[in-house]
Amino acid sequence: MAKAQEKVSFGQRLKQIGMVFSFTAKRDKWFVPLAVVAVLVPIALTVVAVLRWGWLWLPIGILLALLGLLIVLNLRSNRAMMNAAEGQPGAAASILESMRGDWRVTPAVSSTTQMDMVHLVVGKPGVILLGEGNPQRTRSLLGQEKRRLAKVIGTAPLYDYLIGQGDDELSIRKLRTTLLRLPPNLKGKDVNALDKRLKALSAARPQLPKGAIPKNMRPPKGAFRQMRGR
Repeated sequence: MAKAQEKVSFGQRLKQIGMVFSFTAKRDKWFVPLAVVAVLVPIALTVVAVLRWGWLWLPIGILLALLGLLIVLNLRSNRAMMNAAEGQPGAAASILESMRGDWRVTPAVSSTTQMDMVHLVVGKPGVILLGEGNPQRTRSLLGQEKRRLAKVIGTAPLYDYLIGQGDDELSIRKLRTTLLRLPPNLKGKDVNALDKRLKALSAARPQLPKGAIPKNMRPPKGAFRQMRGR
């Protein structure tokens, strides 16, 4: 059974929002000016409304200012995360691990010493392989994994993507939306059964040492997840 979601206190949530704010401000030169505009415009309109129609508009104006700030923070933080993740080994797996929904992510089921790697994802669309690294070497890894998995996945759909900026490659900026648009081919019980078979298949294989996939392209775990209300 899945673990119960940990409860986050109001203080912890504020701390996480602060980490996202700091992370975004350091990597996006437009974030602070846009955040200031998002706050000042509602406040200016609120001052006018209070002078003309009374203090009833004050709490409404404050809420609008906070809403504007959070919208700018959400949009620019996602952009900053994508900029930081682009080109980092293991970035695709890190992004998928924070996605909403039932996605079973196994980073680097296959890899080379040059940090080319293939990640395995199991979800309602089926089985998904994501390759990162040198295109020629990674395509070879993808082909090997597809042949290996074809023996155990049965009729489950198998998708494969090579992360990159070239032709026939998937930009990491479009990774999340691309996977979310895939059709839900499997039911929950089918995802569980398929995940168990693939884990059993991978259990005997040597795993990539812990720490080999860098995590420094995103803020501490949970920060973006809390911002998106997961």
